[in-house]
Amino acid sequence: MIFKRFCLALAALMWIVAAAPASEPDPDPVEAAAPPPKSEAGQILSLFISQLQAQQARLRDMSMEMEIEARLPRLKKEGSLRAIRQISPSGEVQFLEPHPSGDKMIYKDVIGQYLKAETEASRGIKDSRGNPVSIAINTENYRFRHKATISSSGRRIYVYQVTPRKKRLGLFRGEVWVDASSGMPLREAGRLIKTPSVFLKKVEFVREYEIQDGVALPVRVESIIDTRLVGRAELEIRYSNYSSIQAAGQTMSAMVQPQ
Repeated sequence: MIFKRFCLALAALMWIVAAAPASEPDPDPVEAAAPPPKSEAGQILSLFISQLQAQQARLRDMSMEMEIEARLPRLKKEGSLRAIRQISPSGEVQFLEPHPSGDKMIYKDVIGQYLKAETEASRGIKDSRGNPVSIAINTENYRFRHKATISSSGRRIYVYQVTPRKKRLGLFRGEVWVDASSGMPLREAGRLIKTPSVFLKKVEFVREYEIQDGVALPVRVESIIDTRLVGRAELEIRYSNYSSIQAAGQTMSAMVQPQ
């Protein structure tokens, strides 16, 4: 029973790490606490916030290939899953054509529970009282400080340090990389400030994006989770071959969760 609760908490936490904040369903408009700064860094930040608000609509009605790899090194167990991930026009997530491999326990108790957590959370994140909860990267949830300006692959990138305003599950302390020309996210990395279970200690992650046709598409998520029961848990998710659901010619029939 304890191990089962641990797996449920681990899977839920993996979803939190993997979730792209810009894909939250119908976020309320963000009102800045103060007039936007006049510096270039402040202008890029304002553009970034507005782009994230529009991003959730751009990522809907999309289909993509997804590959998940999960590992528990101390137990010498690992498993993976390849599937089609779809986001409906209303923002709900479903999975098709699953192809699992590796350890069955990892697939059933970790990856399977992760898929279930993402499917349920796509209908809206709520607290224990049933109230909507936002984990979006915006000025309501975070304080921003311009940390550096760098160049990579021909892009000018603004790096911002982010600090949560509240100790809320799903928020992190770390940094975001923003493309200066478009205001789109390129990278998010840090450590979650809160975990959902005493079984889970420290959670570090990296989310990477690629800009295609004016949309920042999640392409890779990597996370390392320190646990009290089984040591380190490792997760890597890769997304590829994005297309509209209609163009892919796929139905929205859902994947059956592993029993």
